[in-house]
Amino acid sequence: MIRWMLEEVGQPYETRILTWEKGDAKSPDYLAINPMGKVPAIVHDGVVVTECAAICAYLADAFPEAGLAPPPHSPLRGPYYRWLFFGAGPIEQAVGAKAVNFEPSAEQRSMLGFGSMNDVLNAIEGAIKDRPYLVGDSFTAADLYLASHLSWGMNFDTIEKRPAFETYVARHLQRPAAQRADEIDNALIAEAQSPS
Repeated sequence: MIRWMLEEVGQPYETRILTWEKGDAKSPDYLAINPMGKVPAIVHDGVVVTECAAICAYLADAFPEAGLAPPPHSPLRGPYYRWLFFGAGPIEQAVGAKAVNFEPSAEQRSMLGFGSMNDVLNAIEGAIKDRPYLVGDSFTAADLYLASHLSWGMNFDTIEKRPAFETYVARHLQRPAAQRADEIDNALIAEAQSPS
């Protein structure tokens, strides 16, 4: 997701690979960047940003020439934030609950930010059905975030495949930046898997 965002921004960047088996993400150097020991994280002009939605929002604002967010005073800014953070909130919560086989009861749903997986999927479907973009007439970081989540979830059976989801994801994964990001990541994976 963040590689794709970096490719959309179109600015040079340096990648540092952490090896889980070696415990790189829990090293003191990395914990100084992200005390959670999670990836990804970016450092831009001395500013550390973690959490995928925050990184996407930050990069879209740091590089407005990429056109990945509505202008700050646009009325589209509200729906843009809504859908960007819907991914970071309800979608991630619902997928996480499903991954640990937790299905909330009717009483528990009112206490959870996502309600139920079906509530989340229906909300997404309503937002993208018969529409190319979540907000306005152009691709934004919110589309990148949602398309990434849906693609990942459908590939790993944590999100139900629905025609609207498949159409939406296929459209956005055809973007040149998405394809470049995929090529870079596939090459890194192949390199890591080759015998030393």
